[in-house]
Amino acid sequence: MKKTIGVIMMCVALLVQCSDKETGDVKEKTVKQNIGDEAKWDLTDIYESDEAWNLAKENLIKKFSEIDKYKGQLAKSPKILFKCLKLQSEIGKTFGRLYSYASMNSDLDTRVSKYQAMKQEIGQIGTEFNSMASFVDPEILKMSKEKIDEFISVENGLKDFRFYLHDLFRSKEHLLSAKEERIIAEAGLMSGAASSIYGIFSNADFPYPTVKLTDGSDVYLDAAGFSKYRATSNREDRKKVFGTFFGELNKYSRTYGAQLSANVKKDLFYKRVRNYESCLESSLDENNIPVEVYHKLIDNVHNNIGTFHRYLKLKANMMNIDTLSYFDIYAPAVGNFEKNFTYEEGSKMVLDAIEPLGDDYKNVVQKAFDNRWIDIYPTKGKRSGAYSNGSVYDEHPYILLNYNGSYNDVSTLIHELGHTMHSYYSNKTQPYETADYSIFVAEVASTFNEVLLFHDYYKKLSDKDAKLSLLMNYLDGIKGTVFRQTQFAEFELKVHEMVENGQQLTGDILDKTYKEIVDQYYGHAKNICKVPDYIKAEWSYIPHFYYNFYVYQYATSYTASVALASKVWSGENEALKKYIKFISSGGSDYPINLLKKAGVDMTTEEPFKLTMKEMNWAMDEIEKLLD
Repeated sequence: MKKTIGVIMMCVALLVQCSDKETGDVKEKTVKQNIGDEAKWDLTDIYESDEAWNLAKENLIKKFSEIDKYKGQLAKSPKILFKCLKLQSEIGKTFGRLYSYASMNSDLDTRVSKYQAMKQEIGQIGTEFNSMASFVDPEILKMSKEKIDEFISVENGLKDFRFYLHDLFRSKEHLLSAKEERIIAEAGLMSGAASSIYGIFSNADFPYPTVKLTDGSDVYLDAAGFSKYRATSNREDRKKVFGTFFGELNKYSRTYGAQLSANVKKDLFYKRVRNYESCLESSLDENNIPVEVYHKLIDNVHNNIGTFHRYLKLKANMMNIDTLSYFDIYAPAVGNFEKNFTYEEGSKMVLDAIEPLGDDYKNVVQKAFDNRWIDIYPTKGKRSGAYSNGSVYDEHPYILLNYNGSYNDVSTLIHELGHTMHSYYSNKTQPYETADYSIFVAEVASTFNEVLLFHDYYKKLSDKDAKLSLLMNYLDGIKGTVFRQTQFAEFELKVHEMVENGQQLTGDILDKTYKEIVDQYYGHAKNICKVPDYIKAEWSYIPHFYYNFYVYQYATSYTASVALASKVWSGENEALKKYIKFISSGGSDYPINLLKKAGVDMTTEEPFKLTMKEMNWAMDEIEKLLD
């Protein structure tokens, strides 16, 4: 079933990707000492101790054998079918709790191997149960849909499984026999190999280079170092940083090429065994997303590339550069204006920004601030980045931050609270079986909140440089979320199509394909933004290419959130009511349908057009201020 342990594992593992607005952006953090408990998670809400976790794990394993008694019995009565599905559901719910406790403890101090081992152990246990329960879907599909509907009308408990059961029959042609499904479940032990090798090589074994800056200092260009120094105000240093970092990546294009090729072939394997027309269709079908949505996104970007080029020209003008280069795109366009906000000030900004969402929404956010739902500050060994974990169904969601006081940190806080509120309302409103929402809509609530924060804070500013800085920060976010992620999505689609057509992927082929796409997006031939040859290696730096058509959802979610936010703050009739209903719907319907009910049709061009309208408004504001 959709809410299987394997799906939960994937969702928890991708939590940080749900929250990274700029792929590969790893910020250096200022480690804080002597932090009070009020600024840390209280994980005892999940399990009081590691001993309690171990006891729950052992009790869970004891339940596994119960699934065997339902083999060959599901069609005999509605009650038997319900008991089997409820057992799976309860095991999945407990698994989410166990995995979250282990993974979040591990994230608090990645140096502690104990929690790494606990996380790996529960992952292995999950794979074992998936294999044991692999008979369930094929056995259900031996029944007719009419019989299933009859079962649902007789057994009240099956109503919570209605969406899952109907979706199962929608996907019937792509599901296999019980024996074959068990083999596919066991293949999960190998399917993540390419991604794991990439992660280890990139994070542990890659020989990140050092570069000497114009002030004579030597800086180490690992992921955090590159993220920091690529944005330096000294243009010559930016050029050195980019050339050195990507020059080193270029040396290993054969290795990275072999890794990505193996991952694409894994997708090809699942596409073939499940009888899909393409890897894209195979990936999108899980949530019944039409492939036209993916293609329309790419088409919309190409049709509006002039708006992106306007942004690039404006940035060059503000930086007093005749022709922008790719190594300039992360540099600040407005002086050194930077305001710091204490966490208390940032929290107040958040509460002000979400005022349009009503008192109930605000009260829950205040509860998150007051009751240790958030682990706030960077500490030694703590994982970088930020995420929201709503996988503990019977408890509240949790947020991990590395708060250092910048506006971007406040924006990250309200972003993660968007995820948290989505999980909170869905878990509160929906039964466990339909509470978990899809990745396709996961970023809508978070980016919706960011848009509210930007407009609320911008209205309160009077300083010209502050306004210009905030506007460019906003435009940089649209660039990174809409155009850059679609650029990645187009590359991912092309390399999959190459393999589907029998072409082999090598580092050289991937370099050539990626460079052609980047040149087109950035107007290289038109001298809008020059793209140095070494940028051909950038694909090897992007971990999201191992997540199987994931990145496009950043762009679609952003356009959906802009459309929804514009309807709410304009006071459109019923817009707020529809939005709260949307974040309360979990996975009770397909993502496209949920967004339609909220007032946004992702099969049309309207959401993208509204985003371009927002982008052009911000550029108009900048030009007025500059005049």
